[in-house]
Amino acid sequence: MEEKKACPGCSHKTKERSEKEYKDLINRLSRIEGQVRGIRRMVEENAYCPDILIQVSAVNAALNSFNKVLLANHIRTCVADDIRGGKEETIDELVVTLQKLMK
Repeated sequence: MEEKKACPGCSHKTKERSEKEYKDLINRLSRIEGQVRGIRRMVEENAYCPDILIQVSAVNAALNSFNKVLLANHIRTCVADDIRGGKEETIDELVVTLQKLMK
Protein backbone atom coordinates (compact mmCIF):
# COMPACT_ATOMS: atom_id res chain seq x y z
CA MET A 1 0.00 0.00 0.00
CA GLU A 2 1.35 3.33 -0.95
CA GLU A 3 1.20 5.75 1.93
CA LYS A 4 2.11 9.36 1.43
CA LYS A 5 1.71 12.60 3.27
CA ALA A 6 -1.49 14.45 2.43
CA CYS A 7 0.30 17.77 2.48
CA PRO A 8 3.77 19.06 3.38
CA GLY A 9 4.13 19.45 7.14
CA CYS A 10 0.92 17.48 7.74
CA SER A 11 0.93 14.28 9.79
CA HIS A 12 -2.14 12.76 8.09
CA LYS A 13 -1.54 9.75 5.88
CA THR A 14 -3.43 8.81 2.73
CA LYS A 15 -4.28 5.45 1.22
CA GLU A 16 -4.73 4.35 -2.36
CA ARG A 17 -7.93 2.27 -2.59
CA SER A 18 -8.99 -0.16 -5.27
CA GLU A 19 -11.82 1.00 -7.53
CA LYS A 20 -14.13 -1.61 -5.96
CA GLU A 21 -13.33 -0.56 -2.39
CA TYR A 22 -13.71 3.11 -3.28
CA LYS A 23 -17.10 2.58 -4.98
CA ASP A 24 -18.38 0.46 -2.09
CA LEU A 25 -17.44 3.08 0.51
CA ILE A 26 -18.85 5.96 -1.54
CA ASN A 27 -22.11 4.06 -2.16
CA ARG A 28 -22.48 3.37 1.55
CA LEU A 29 -21.85 7.02 2.39
CA SER A 30 -24.33 8.17 -0.25
CA ARG A 31 -27.04 5.96 1.25
CA ILE A 32 -26.25 7.28 4.73
CA GLU A 33 -26.35 10.85 3.44
CA GLY A 34 -29.79 10.16 1.94
CA GLN A 35 -30.99 8.71 5.24
CA VAL A 36 -29.80 11.81 7.12
CA ARG A 37 -31.58 14.08 4.61
CA GLY A 38 -34.70 11.99 5.18
CA ILE A 39 -34.44 12.54 8.93
CA ARG A 40 -34.09 16.28 8.39
CA ARG A 41 -37.21 16.21 6.24
CA MET A 42 -39.05 14.30 8.95
CA VAL A 43 -38.13 16.97 11.51
CA GLU A 44 -39.13 19.76 9.12
CA GLU A 45 -42.49 18.03 8.56
CA ASN A 46 -43.06 17.53 12.31
CA ALA A 47 -42.96 13.73 12.13
CA TYR A 48 -43.74 11.70 15.24
CA CYS A 49 -40.69 11.46 17.56
CA PRO A 50 -40.48 7.65 17.72
CA ASP A 51 -40.52 7.48 13.91
CA ILE A 52 -37.57 9.89 13.77
CA LEU A 53 -35.73 7.98 16.50
CA ILE A 54 -36.07 4.74 14.53
CA GLN A 55 -34.57 6.40 11.46
CA VAL A 56 -31.70 7.82 13.53
CA SER A 57 -31.07 4.31 14.84
CA ALA A 58 -30.93 3.05 11.24
CA VAL A 59 -28.33 5.72 10.39
CA ASN A 60 -26.25 4.74 13.43
CA ALA A 61 -26.38 1.10 12.30
CA ALA A 62 -25.34 2.10 8.77
CA LEU A 63 -22.41 4.13 10.11
CA ASN A 64 -21.34 1.22 12.31
CA SER A 65 -21.47 -1.06 9.28
CA PHE A 66 -19.38 1.44 7.30
CA ASN A 67 -16.81 1.49 10.12
CA LYS A 68 -16.64 -2.33 10.19
CA VAL A 69 -15.99 -2.52 6.44
CA LEU A 70 -13.40 0.27 6.54
CA LEU A 71 -11.65 -1.21 9.59
CA ALA A 72 -11.53 -4.69 8.05
CA ASN A 73 -10.03 -3.26 4.85
CA HIS A 74 -7.52 -1.28 6.89
CA ILE A 75 -6.39 -4.34 8.85
CA ARG A 76 -6.16 -6.52 5.72
CA THR A 77 -4.09 -3.96 3.83
CA CYS A 78 -2.33 -1.19 5.74
CA VAL A 79 -1.85 -2.99 9.05
CA ALA A 80 -0.85 -6.33 7.52
CA ASP A 81 1.57 -4.66 5.09
CA ASP A 82 3.16 -2.57 7.85
CA ILE A 83 3.60 -5.58 10.14
CA ARG A 84 5.18 -7.58 7.31
CA GLY A 85 7.46 -4.58 6.73
CA GLY A 86 8.53 -4.50 10.37
CA LYS A 87 6.54 -1.40 11.37
CA GLU A 88 5.38 -2.62 14.77
CA GLU A 89 4.17 0.89 15.73
CA THR A 90 1.18 0.26 13.46
CA ILE A 91 -0.18 -2.13 16.09
CA ASP A 92 -0.15 0.69 18.65
CA GLU A 93 -1.92 2.96 16.14
CA LEU A 94 -4.56 0.26 15.58
CA VAL A 95 -5.09 -0.17 19.33
CA VAL A 96 -5.57 3.60 19.76
CA THR A 97 -8.02 3.64 16.85
CA LEU A 98 -10.03 0.75 18.31
CA GLN A 99 -10.11 2.44 21.72
CA LYS A 100 -11.53 5.59 20.10
CA LEU A 101 -14.14 3.57 18.21
CA MET A 102 -15.28 1.85 21.40
CA LYS A 103 -16.02 5.03 23.35
